[in-house]
Amino acid sequence: MNTFMQKKETITRKWYLIDAEGETLGRLATKVATILRGKHKVTYTPHVDTGDYVIIVNASKVNLTGKKLDNKMYYDHSGFPGGLRERTAKEMVNNYPVEMVERAVKGMLPHGRLGRQMAKKLFVYAGPEHEQIAQKPEKISVR
Repeated sequence: MNTFMQKKETITRKWYLIDAEGETLGRLATKVATILRGKHKVTYTPHVDTGDYVIIVNASKVNLTGKKLDNKMYYDHSGFPGGLRERTAKEMVNNYPVEMVERAVKGMLPHGRLGRQMAKKLFVYAGPEHEQIAQKPEKISVR
C-alpha cells in the first residue's frame, strides 16, 4: 500500500468564516491553525500547504480566561538598545485586537517558510464586516 502525497497542483481550497465573538482566544487559535495547516482534510501532507483560507470577524470581542487580561504580556523589540516594548493583554484587546488574534494563530503554525505561507491565508477583522464576500465563505463555529 502506498502513502498518499498531495501535490500543490491538485489542492482545492475552501473559504471559512469564523465569528470570534465570545470565543476563547486559545481555542479559537487552535481550530484556525488546524484549518490553515490542512489537518482537517484526509489529504493532509506535512510538507505541502494543503490548508484552506480562514476569515475571522469580531476579533475585538474575543475572551481571555483567568487573570490573563492583567497578567499576560506581549513583547516586541526594535533591535536597538532599550527597544523592548511591553503591552498587557488588556491593551492588546482594546487597541490591537487583530494583531493579538494573528499572533495567537501564527504561534501555532510551523516556524519557517511553510508556516509563513500558511499565515497568508488568514484574514482577521476587528468588526463584523469583511472584504472577502465574493469568495462566499462557509460559516463554521469553533465549538
